[in-house]
Amino acid sequence: MIFYVCLTVAAVLGFIIAFGLGYIVIPFLHKLKYGQTILDIGPKWHKKKEGTPTMGGILFIIGTITAFVPSLFAFRQIGGDITNSLKLSEINVKIWGGLLMVLGFTVIGFADDYIKVVKKRNLGLTIKQKTFLQILVTLGYLGSLYAVGADYMFIPFFGNFDMGIMFWFFGVFVIYCTTNAVNFTDGIDGLCGSVTLSAAIGFVVTAALREYFEVSLLAAALAGGCAGYLIWNRYPAKVIMGDTGAMFLGGMVVAFAYAVDCPLLILPIGLIYVVEFLSDIIQIVYYKLTHGKRVFKMAPIHHHFEMSGWKETKIVKVFTLINIIGCIIGILLVYYGNPS
Repeated sequence: MIFYVCLTVAAVLGFIIAFGLGYIVIPFLHKLKYGQTILDIGPKWHKKKEGTPTMGGILFIIGTITAFVPSLFAFRQIGGDITNSLKLSEINVKIWGGLLMVLGFTVIGFADDYIKVVKKRNLGLTIKQKTFLQILVTLGYLGSLYAVGADYMFIPFFGNFDMGIMFWFFGVFVIYCTTNAVNFTDGIDGLCGSVTLSAAIGFVVTAALREYFEVSLLAAALAGGCAGYLIWNRYPAKVIMGDTGAMFLGGMVVAFAYAVDCPLLILPIGLIYVVEFLSDIIQIVYYKLTHGKRVFKMAPIHHHFEMSGWKETKIVKVFTLINIIGCIIGILLVYYGNPS
């Protein structure tokens, strides 16, 4: 019972803080003239979004963390540590080490946004710069997991699998691709926030099924934060999360997946992220192989549907529904695939 109370508190606090901050942060960003620059190669109608305040991810970043900390404290003080046979050092690394990784990615995103805003251009950090910094943060996080013996992976129906040296190569690949995939999803009003809201709820349930209740609290806080942010970001958006927010969300998705010992859950629970990322890769490879031909009218794939006449609101609804289906699949895999 205590767990469900704390879970509700985390979600409600996350929502209230993220939503309430909008009244302060958005006017402040307007005052600083931290507006979004729109690419000329994008849909022409996106030009009307030029100047919309960016770095709005601050809303759910603060909302998530400030909601999680008191909820976790209350849970551990009142309900006790009932995490499933997990060493305290390991769960602390998975939570706090995960959050440090997330904040590392957030700083990278902030630097990217800041350069764009100050220099009034759409290009911030170069790809090489971002990649180097992302891999540096990733290795630090993987190192913390390795130090406490968390270099294994749970595979539904098979149990824990010792990854050996592949822990490092697989980890860098998954974390790098996921954080960038979430960033790709942030292309139209309300899309990334809505998809991540569904993914966060998916991790609330899967973490609880794995009896990692503290992780569920963090996921609930993020779900609440995303919901509060969406009040301001739904079409037509009054604020955009920017790379600051997108990198935070990407890091959170990774942190959840690793916290429940199953990075493979990113495939169903983050289904739309995967589709968005693959669509961009397919477009680039096909374009180079055919010397200018395209599979999609524009990538990532949400822009293809925009160019095909879909309204932004329709894309958000359809993509979120698809991701919810993916979340249900992920939940069922954990529910039926957990060892007895």
